[in-house]
Amino acid sequence: MPGEPKELVLGGQAVIEGVMMKGPLAYAVAVRKASGEIRVRDFPLVESAARKRIAKIPLVRGVVTMAAMLAIGYRALQYSADEAMEDAEDASDEAKNAGASAKSGGWAMAGAMAMALLLGVGLFFLLPLYATHLLAGLVPALRGSIAFNLADGAIRVLVFVMYIVGITRMKDIRRVFEYHGAEHKVINAYEAKADLSPEAVREYPRLHPRCGTSFLLFVMVISILVFSLIPRESSLLTKALLRLPLIPAIAGISYEVLRLSAKKTRSHWFRALVAPGAAALWPLLLVRWIRAGKPPEESNAHRRAARERRS
Repeated sequence: MPGEPKELVLGGQAVIEGVMMKGPLAYAVAVRKASGEIRVRDFPLVESAARKRIAKIPLVRGVVTMAAMLAIGYRALQYSADEAMEDAEDASDEAKNAGASAKSGGWAMAGAMAMALLLGVGLFFLLPLYATHLLAGLVPALRGSIAFNLADGAIRVLVFVMYIVGITRMKDIRRVFEYHGAEHKVINAYEAKADLSPEAVREYPRLHPRCGTSFLLFVMVISILVFSLIPRESSLLTKALLRLPLIPAIAGISYEVLRLSAKKTRSHWFRALVAPGAAALWPLLLVRWIRAGKPPEESNAHRRAARERRS
């Protein structure tokens, strides 16, 4: 109805011992202290006229949104790390010195994130290319453009799955994945207009169609198609260099597909359309399930606290 207020679209991510909830004008971070207290902090978002114009441009808005979410995610992680270090300071003098050093290391964390981005490009885009190049030298059938890119995509998926399974074995990372699952449960409950008490939220699924892992899933598939535009006869170095400027294009296309899938997730015809692809990509769907770990008992309260600050 014309007079009905527009539904608030929420997003977020897991942080260290907590969650971040993002609305259109601000975001909030809720972090659980060692004492059990849930500390919440608001961060305003400045929406410029230029940003609003960009938000209407398909493909471009995906790249801009990804960059903005990386910046927001960095700030949320920094806040949660500071809160964790504050607990460490209270624990011992040695931890206090380490905490003081970490709190002054904002630039160090930014550098670490930049290194992580470079590592991601190398691990998920350049390494599969090199591995496929070596494999094509041994298997002549892979020298064709279509076969080469399919093999490259399959290796990329394999590397991604191995990476997720590997880091899941780390206790601290597994804890973050648990908060990730809690985030999804509360967003699902919110979008269903259900009561947001921990007891009610616990009944909702820990997977969500707008999950960042879904975005990565689309990136894995769409990169196969986009990288097929690079001439097969190009040298290995030329292919590697041409892939770098294509990564933003892949991100933009993936964002648009994610938007469409989120809107059509309840449509029967859309589910029938994507069912064959979902069956073929079951390893990536398994990764989604792994990343959205079973939430710890207290994490739904985090998510509720952050959501209420955004309402």
